[in-house]
Amino acid sequence: MKIMIMTDMEGCAGILNHDDWVLPGGRSYDQGRRLLTQETNAAVDGLLEGGATEVVVVDGHGAGGIDPELLDARAQLLRGPTQPPWPFGLDESYQGIAWVGQHAKAGTPYSHITHTQWFNYVDLAINGISIGEYGQMALCAMELGVPSILACGEQALALEAAALTPGVVTVPVKRGLLPDGLDHLDMDHYRRAKLGAVHLSPCQARAMIREGAAAAARRLRAEPQSFHYPTLSPPYVRTARFRQAGDTPAHRARDEHATSIITLMNMPFTCVED
Repeated sequence: MKIMIMTDMEGCAGILNHDDWVLPGGRSYDQGRRLLTQETNAAVDGLLEGGATEVVVVDGHGAGGIDPELLDARAQLLRGPTQPPWPFGLDESYQGIAWVGQHAKAGTPYSHITHTQWFNYVDLAINGISIGEYGQMALCAMELGVPSILACGEQALALEAAALTPGVVTVPVKRGLLPDGLDHLDMDHYRRAKLGAVHLSPCQARAMIREGAAAAARRLRAEPQSFHYPTLSPPYVRTARFRQAGDTPAHRARDEHATSIITLMNMPFTCVED
């Protein structure tokens, strides 16, 4: 049973803000990488305990988030470009996909370090369903017939994942403290707007992730039909709204593909008039 783990940093317990913890050169970046790698190791351990036979960890954080020397020796690490870029090497050989360190999508109230890809997004949707980074990858997995089995990250992400992919096992490790309703902010102000959260201790978070991962793997073995996706029919339409970012004004984009979400995800954005 081959499982992919998609990782990100901002949703980990103990990642206190963006610039200090998840950017190279930040004063706590190395500690942030350790926190993510340790949460990932907990998921690897749990998945293997639950029946997985192969685990591939994708370092999905833009600047890099996994410390290869600290990663569980039983896991494989995927980092760098794939062809096509989406869905990061996922294919039909995988029986499930899991997430560690994931944050909620742009615009989500009571989330932490809220964004989609970067802080210039207001919203991203496919066929009218608003999605973030979790949803982008999950809908690619849906097209490939790979169940989304585990979502670990902030509480708002857990709720987002459960709504989009019913049956997924969720493990919330921190909760944001601030509402949203901030569509009017430009990119730089939105980047600094959602930095309050209550965190579990990293040790407790890892214990919960290990338990959740084992439960997800056992469920996948026993009841693979218990994991669900939304009903989407082609053609697939991607719409996006972007904030003002420096000299780039706020704008919208719309793109469409007749048959494939994955192909749509790999298409550049086409700006449209309001």
